[in-house]
Amino acid sequence: MTTYPLRSTIGIMRKICFYGYGGVEVLQVEEIKTRKLERGEIRIKTEAIGVNPVDTYFREGMYKVPRLPWTPGSDFAGVVEEIESKKSDLKEGDRVYGTGLGKDIDGTYSESIISPRDNLAILPDPIEFEEGAAIALVGVTAWRALVDHANIIAGEKCLIHGGSGGVGHIAVQLANKIGAEITTTARSEYHTKLKQLGAKHVFDYNENNLAELIENTGQKNVILDHRCDEYMGLNVQVASKNARIVGIGQEEDQVAIPKFSIARSKELEIYMMSMFNTPKISSILDQISRMMLEESLKVLVAKRYPLEKAEEAQKMIYSQSNMGKIVIIP
Repeated sequence: MTTYPLRSTIGIMRKICFYGYGGVEVLQVEEIKTRKLERGEIRIKTEAIGVNPVDTYFREGMYKVPRLPWTPGSDFAGVVEEIESKKSDLKEGDRVYGTGLGKDIDGTYSESIISPRDNLAILPDPIEFEEGAAIALVGVTAWRALVDHANIIAGEKCLIHGGSGGVGHIAVQLANKIGAEITTTARSEYHTKLKQLGAKHVFDYNENNLAELIENTGQKNVILDHRCDEYMGLNVQVASKNARIVGIGQEEDQVAIPKFSIARSKELEIYMMSMFNTPKISSILDQISRMMLEESLKVLVAKRYPLEKAEEAQKMIYSQSNMGKIVIIP
């Protein structure tokens, strides 16, 4: 494994902060002094930062942060520049990537970040920093949903809503690697690419008879849903008996189960999950990087922004003109 000479940010660094909840206009660039490491912490010089919808939820106040000002961002990739523990398996100069910051720990929109060991893993040399930052959160989310919660197995029929999104295009590849038959939804311009990634059936989510089209491809054993408030009724309709439905997101806070008698008669298992509850993120990241080295998993990077354009980056994650992830290069 290659180690890299450090361009130290110990002392002064730039980061994005917000002092109050609101729109993208509350984001601002600041220069601050780095703090001393506490027990078990690792300081990383960031080379790339992933941008995710959850970053905006914290900024808007939908999810509360521990204190203000706060720095958003969960994903990062970079180079270890300082380690608190002398017994660490890492060393200064190691390439790493990780996720799970920005909720209880200050986020990653910064030239330098501090992370616990369990939130990061070694980033193998052939994988670019921007790929590591782009895949961390969405990769862990897809893994937890399909492997840990749904226990998906080869031969099962799987529906993945929003296949062109960050989690969606990774979930399609993961389910394909496991040997499931995949149906997914996306805008028409992404259908060819999603079939290349492993989807067998791809439908435009604006189709009036979407549920019927999906049902015609067979009832689904596993369903991954990023908009539970919108698609739960459809999920119940197209699910097989004993199907597992994993919800990873919603637009509105209230989510109902339409056609409840049908859901009950099918004895459906419905899981709600958050990536931030993952017991040991580093273990899943190790699995993800192995798949990337095998070329059975590839993250698509749609656009790149400098740190001072974080406002534009957050606006872009809601654009339907992208397939894949947005990254910040500090």
